[in-house]
Amino acid sequence: MTIREQREAWEAQTLSPRAMLSANTRGREEDIPPCPVRTDFVRDRDRILHSKAFRRLKHKTQVFLSPQGDHYRTRLTHTLEVSQIARTISRALGLNEDLTEAIAMGHDLGHTPFGHAGEDVLNALMPDGFSHNAQSQRVVEKLEKLNLTFEVRDGIFHHKQSGTPATAEGHVVSLADRIAYLNHDIDDAIRAGVLAESDLPPLCTEAFGSSHGGRINAMILSILEQSSQFSVLGSQIDFLPEHRAAFDALRDFMFENVYYNPAAKGEESKAKRVVRELFEHYLAHPDSLPADSRPTIEAEGIHRACADFIAGMTDNYAISEYEKLFVPRSWS
Repeated sequence: MTIREQREAWEAQTLSPRAMLSANTRGREEDIPPCPVRTDFVRDRDRILHSKAFRRLKHKTQVFLSPQGDHYRTRLTHTLEVSQIARTISRALGLNEDLTEAIAMGHDLGHTPFGHAGEDVLNALMPDGFSHNAQSQRVVEKLEKLNLTFEVRDGIFHHKQSGTPATAEGHVVSLADRIAYLNHDIDDAIRAGVLAESDLPPLCTEAFGSSHGGRINAMILSILEQSSQFSVLGSQIDFLPEHRAAFDALRDFMFENVYYNPAAKGEESKAKRVVRELFEHYLAHPDSLPADSRPTIEAEGIHRACADFIAGMTDNYAISEYEKLFVPRSWS
């Protein structure tokens, strides 16, 4: 047996009946020879890790735009935290950690510069709307052509709260995404002086504790307790009912006090203007788009090409392009 076959045999003997086995994948859009060492989901993880879109995440906003300090989260560090939380849950529930990690690594590849501010602008400008989860799927399928398995692409597309992933591993990543961003955004907001630990709702601190690590651990344990007995056709992986209410209250609190807080979002109007004016410029001047946008323009239209180009930008690249196009320079 090859190393890959040994691993697939181990999965069949060890993992939960609810786990997605590597050997049972629905496959790729284009068949490729099997790897003697890596399972299909490990290969997908590796393809994402080596992609250009993954590298760009280190220069994309999570919540705070261009923060002055080395310890604020970026879209990349968020992705790594989601992966860690999701793998912990999957391991405890006997699910496929490799599939879980691949989905987590790819779930935000389509995020725009300036976080959700950029996404909101593109959603308003695109005739059919724009969402980062659909763009993440587009990145792996069309823009970088990573040729991933169905299960990874499905988990990437359905990672939002409103999604319905086809695998238990996809459900885990969706929950881990929310656990990660709520907790690290609390941490960053406290660091920025936008929140104090004492501001958190008592319902939430009573349920999950008052420390960063303690909250994450309590949330994971709640999910494990609620989900430990789920059957092959059983209920969705989730928090204990009493903790679900506390988690939702914490999310509502964060939207009211951080995500919509003018102190934290004071620069967002400027960021939105950058994205809007770049889009309008490329729309009026298609020749200023990269040469590799031509096939997209011909097949899907200029709006789609503009959205692809801007969504792929890092914060700094978008600002640089804006300055080059719209800010006068000294004559020499």
